[in-house]
Formats: sequence, C-alpha cells, structure tokens
Amino acid sequence: MSIVWAITLLICGLLLLWKSADWLVSGAIGLANNLGISPLVIGLTVVAMGTSAPEVAASIAAAARGAGDVAIGNIYGSNIANLALVGGLCAAIRPIRICGRMLRREIPVMLIVGLLLWPILQDLYLSRTEGVILLTVFAGLMAILIYLARKEKAAIAEDKKVDLNLPNGTAAKNSKNIFLTVAGLAGLALGADIAVRGAITIGEQIGLSKAVIGLTIIAIGTSLPELITCLAASLKGQDDLSIGNLVGSNVFNTLLVSGTAGVVSPFEIAPRLAATDYWIMICMTGAFAAIAISRKRISRAGGFVLLCGYAAYMVYLLAFTAQQ
Repeated sequence: MSIVWAITLLICGLLLLWKSADWLVSGAIGLANNLGISPLVIGLTVVAMGTSAPEVAASIAAAARGAGDVAIGNIYGSNIANLALVGGLCAAIRPIRICGRMLRREIPVMLIVGLLLWPILQDLYLSRTEGVILLTVFAGLMAILIYLARKEKAAIAEDKKVDLNLPNGTAAKNSKNIFLTVAGLAGLALGADIAVRGAITIGEQIGLSKAVIGLTIIAIGTSLPELITCLAASLKGQDDLSIGNLVGSNVFNTLLVSGTAGVVSPFEIAPRLAATDYWIMICMTGAFAAIAISRKRISRAGGFVLLCGYAAYMVYLLAFTAQQ
C-alpha cells in the first residue's frame, strides 16, 4: 500500500468515525428521551458496549491464538487510554460536569471492578472458571443497572404524572433513533479499522518498529470510538452520555472482555502485567476518580493532568520496549 493511499484511508476513516459518532450520539439521546431513560444509563450500556467492540474483538482473537499477554495488555491499555487520553482531551476542550449519582455509584464501582482483577491475576493465570466469575459479576451489574433504570423511569413518570405507555408517533421516532444508533456503532467499528490500517502503513513507511506501532497506533486505535463519541457528546453538551461511555467502557473491558477471553481460551500472564502495568491502570483509575469526586467535574486543569499522565505512561512504555 502506497503512502498516499494510506493517508487517504486514515483521513476517510477519521471522517467516518466523526460522522458515525454524531449519528450514535443523536440516536442515543433520542432513545433516552423517548423511553424516559437518562442519557447516563444509555452511555453506560448501549454506547459503552458498542464503543468497546474493538477491545472485545482484539482480546478474544488474541486469547484464541494463545497470546494472553496481548489480551490483558489491550484491556489495560484501553482502560488507561479511555480515562487519561479520552477523558483528559475532552475535559481540556470543554470541562465535563459529573452528576452526583455517578460520583456516588458508577465511578467507585469502576475502581472496585478494577481491583477485583488483582486476586484473579495474582497467580499469573486466567482460568476458564475465573472467566466465568468475571462474566457473572458483569451480568449481575447489568441486571442491577437495568433494575435501577426502570425504577428511575417509573419515578419520573410518577413525579410528572405521565403515562409510561409510548405516545403516538414515539414508535416511529424510536425506529429512527435505533437506526441511527446501530448505524453509528457500525460506522465506528468500520471507521476505526480503516483509520488504524492507514496509520499502521504510515508508521511502517516512516520506519517505526512493530512494537512502537502496537503500543501507540493500535492502542490508541482501539480507543478511537470512545474518543470520537465522547468528543461529539461533549460538544453537544451531553456530559452524562460522555462520562457514562468512559466509565461503562472500562467496566465492560475489565469484566466482559477479560472474562470472555478467559472462557474462550485460558491463558498465562506475564509477571509485569500482573504487577507493574496492573497498578499503573489502578493508579490512573484512582487519579481519575479523585479528580472527579473532589471537583464534581473534570476541569480543564484536571484534563491536562490526565493527559500528562498518559504522556508519562507512553514514555514508560517506549522506554521499557527499547530495553527489550
């Protein structure tokens, strides 16, 4: 592939990502409004699951090939990129307001879920049984979230004295919103794949090693759906959708992605992944939680702190790789 064609692919992929993110955000907001569900819940579930699709596919494929380190490394790297790179960049452009419910419940749950990996990975092996445990915890959290969403919907309806049945015309609107949401998710997956293919070719053409390409281009590439979606949501003033996507994606990665990878093919884990890299992920999650809880938002200053943390992480990775 020529460098010109690679640049064309990269630009087309990024344009498709941006348009698809706009469709996804518009469709998700429409569904939330029509169904009486908060954008936060939509962000934590539908949007988070869709934008986590690249991580799911990459980790399952890696586990099936016996590359457990790649599967776990992808989860760590994506979680760090979501909070530090995506969250930091969005906040640096426009501060992200965080609702009280998110501060009290979802963000602490994200941190607790990350800590759950420690006893599982301590023996440097992810068994099929442990994968099932992670998936069971994930299913339990989703069930609780759905229950609370229904309770919230009923409370809103009772408070406003409105009928929970869909009014005339809502079904048609929902069909359009569902189409926009599905088309947006599909476009994000396709756009990310096109953009990453082009970026990898450019990296190879300018002489970057495969290790550097993997740690930078591919790692950031799997987080492109979260990045573009959160930027689109933030620019539309949908902070709940944006922060819900980030937190939900990390919970999905930690439980669903790692659990599914372990069930598909149990694998061993390198010592550094169960020690150094794991605690870097936990520290980044803790820093994100601390900034959010202390300020009840991610300010521009907080965003720059997160971006500096991600830059330091990349320097660490590149320095470590150079020593191998």
